This record gives sequence, C-alpha cells and structure tokens, in this order.
Amino acid sequence: MASHHHGYTWLGSGFDLHRDGPRRDVHPGFATAPVPPLEVAQWLLKPASFVQGTWTDPQEAARWFGLQVRPHAEVFVSRAERENLDARIEAVGDRAAGGEDVVGGWWLTGQRFLSVSLVACSPHRLRPSYACPVSGVV
Repeated sequence: MASHHHGYTWLGSGFDLHRDGPRRDVHPGFATAPVPPLEVAQWLLKPASFVQGTWTDPQEAARWFGLQVRPHAEVFVSRAERENLDARIEAVGDRAAGGEDVVGGWWLTGQRFLSVSLVACSPHRLRPSYACPVSGVV
C-alpha cells in the first residue's frame, strides 16, 4: 500500500486537453506540459514542482481534494455532477486509504476542464518502478 499521496490539479482549455501528444510520456514536452498525463501514475514522472501537496493521512488528502473542486461546482457543465459532488468527495478518503489513486475531472463552462488527482506513491501499486518526485519523501 502507498505510504503517501501527492496532489495535482490542472484547469485549462478543453482544446489543450484533447491534444494528447504532450500527455504521453514519450513526447519531448511531456515533463514540462502542465496538462494531466494520459496515465495518472505518470504524474510521478513529472518534476516535483507539479506536486501541490503531499499527505500520509488519507482524510487530509480528501479534504484537499474537496477544497480544489468545490469552488468550481457552480460552473460544472453537468447538473448531475454538481448534485453528486458531496458523495464523490466523501468517497475520496476511503479510496486513498486503500492505496488507490483518486482522479476527478469536470467540464466547466467556457469549454474548460478541471482535473484533480491524488496519486499514490512509495510505491505506486501499478507502477512501483516510478520514483517519488519529492526528495526526502519515502
């Protein structure tokens, strides 16, 4: 099971999200591209500067997740996503406690997209060879 989770967010144009070249780890601009990678574990391959927080406590990670998403709920394109947001956020702590990654993505008005991810680390259960991007965190 993961010893901690790193948090990542991205808010940007849906057009940038659909250009999947920079989202692939073989692309020359992958390491510096702020868009979410196609595989969530590959956030761990990006520089530590992309990490927006690190938590060993799954409930603290879940609180951070909620704080990233809730301010945008009013501009979710989907009413169902707004209505189900509380239940979705409540499940985050349990998933993180089980060593899972937690990934959320929401279309916002103005053709924007919000991505919020908690990525398990040290080790990642599917990609144990990916090193922790933050020095001093095991």
